[in-house]
Amino acid sequence: MSAAVSRTPVRIGPRAAASLLVAGAISLIAFGWPLLVEPGAGIARSTDAPWLFALLLPLVIAVVLAELSEGGLDSKAVAVLGVLSALGAAVRPLGAGTAGVETVFFLLVLGGRVFGPGFGFVLGSTTLFASALLTGGVGPWLPYQMIGAAWVGLGAGLLPRCRGWRELLVLSAYGAVAGLGYGLLLNLSFWPFALGAHSDLSFQPGEPVWSNLTRLALFSLATSLGWDVGRAITTALLVATTGPVLLRTMRRAARRAAFTR
Repeated sequence: MSAAVSRTPVRIGPRAAASLLVAGAISLIAFGWPLLVEPGAGIARSTDAPWLFALLLPLVIAVVLAELSEGGLDSKAVAVLGVLSALGAAVRPLGAGTAGVETVFFLLVLGGRVFGPGFGFVLGSTTLFASALLTGGVGPWLPYQMIGAAWVGLGAGLLPRCRGWRELLVLSAYGAVAGLGYGLLLNLSFWPFALGAHSDLSFQPGEPVWSNLTRLALFSLATSLGWDVGRAITTALLVATTGPVLLRTMRRAARRAAFTR
């Protein structure tokens, strides 16, 4: 039993897995539509798309939460989720993103690792939501932040099995990559409307995907690289330094809770 619990304390049922796949597809469209849109499409230069997906993504997250609650999130898991979400919301303002210092993603990585990908998905979204309520950071950007953080937590739960220093190394490397990827995704959510149409870094509807990806990369280098690198380093360091204690504590809590499966 202990071995099974340590692998995936909060398991994902078939319906929840299906809802996660649908959420993944919608998320890809929400972030990646600028790379696929035709030049003449009304959405190419319209500012309606971010608002449309800002309204749609919370519904997607709500459906996934509902399905997960049916399949694996019992009352004990919800209690643990509440504690970790509150903790993440409390520690996030300590960094406040200054110079890229983000003090919340390490918790999503460790939580997703211990309790599984479904739990990690929920933890990422609820933590960012709670943090936004505490700090007044509610806006059209919040659904994108929630879904981005949700995938960070889910990805941590899908990492290969290993223990000891190898596990810390894998989690730290993942935290660094996830920190950079999160920044790139958030840039993609507003970059098409940030510069107008006549800059070398501007989004160009109908251009080849690699061309717009190059522009996005240059835009990120010019604007957010310092914050993204800071987030990557902070997350990796916090995972490496707090991981031994927090992984042991969370696994002990998972064994004692014996979540319903």
